[in-house]
Amino acid sequence: MNVLVDTSVWSLALRRKSEDLSDGDSSIVAELTELIRAGRVRIVGLIRQELLSGIRTPRQFETIRGALRAFPDELIDTSDYEAAAKSSNECRRKGVIVSLVDILICEIARTRRWSIFTCDADFVNYAKILPIKLHNPRK
Repeated sequence: MNVLVDTSVWSLALRRKSEDLSDGDSSIVAELTELIRAGRVRIVGLIRQELLSGIRTPRQFETIRGALRAFPDELIDTSDYEAAAKSSNECRRKGVIVSLVDILICEIARTRRWSIFTCDADFVNYAKILPIKLHNPRK
C-alpha cells in the first residue's frame, strides 16, 4: 500500500538534525527511509509547500527542495476538493475542527486507498469519523 507522508514526518527527516531527534522521532525517520526504499511514498504539492515554507536560509531551502524532487506530486482534481469539503462538514457536525490542508490529505489518501503517515495527533481525531487509514511505523 502506498503511503501519503504528511509534513510532520518530512519535517523530522529533512528539517531537524539527527542528533536532536528523540528515540521516537528517530524511529519515525527510519520508517520513512524504509518506505522510500520500498517505493511506497507519495506527496502532494500542499505538503511540499508547507515543508518548504518558513525555511531560514536559501541553502537549506535548496537542499530540502532537491531531496523532495525525487517524489512527484500526486495530481489533485476537483473531486478531491469537493470530497474534502464534504468530509470537513461531516467532521464539524461531529465537533471536530479541521484544517483545510489536513482534510484534503485525508480525502486524497482515502480515495486512492493509501494510508497517511503523520505525527499530527489531529489525524487520530479525523480517523474516528472518516474512513482513513493511518500508517503505523513498524517496530
